[in-house]
Amino acid sequence: MSPADATRQDPNCIFCKIIDRQLPSNVVSENDYSLAVRDVNAQAPTHILILPKIHVVNITEGSDQDLLGKLFQTACNLAKSEHLENGFRIVVNTGNDGGQTVHHLHIHLMGGRAMGWPPG
Repeated sequence: MSPADATRQDPNCIFCKIIDRQLPSNVVSENDYSLAVRDVNAQAPTHILILPKIHVVNITEGSDQDLLGKLFQTACNLAKSEHLENGFRIVVNTGNDGGQTVHHLHIHLMGGRAMGWPPG
């Protein structure tokens, strides 16, 4: 992901439309590289999606180590601000068999209840 990619969006991607404010969302936080929104299909009392502002299909396509680190740091910061002291789960679904339904890299931050194992 080069700096030239920073404006690259997929016009058919629902997450790109949320990032561009073409679709409504419940924004939790925003910075130069990501937008965090509450998941409309929450699987836990706290369920936040951290979306990179550039379109990256999945984590295997994410070659920018700095961006990937910042996305995970954002997830950790949000866990603190959401008071998930008892624990939380971070999930990155990748590909159809991995449960990825929107093909734009995103991190699920879930907490506020005990998480079972195995997860799926």
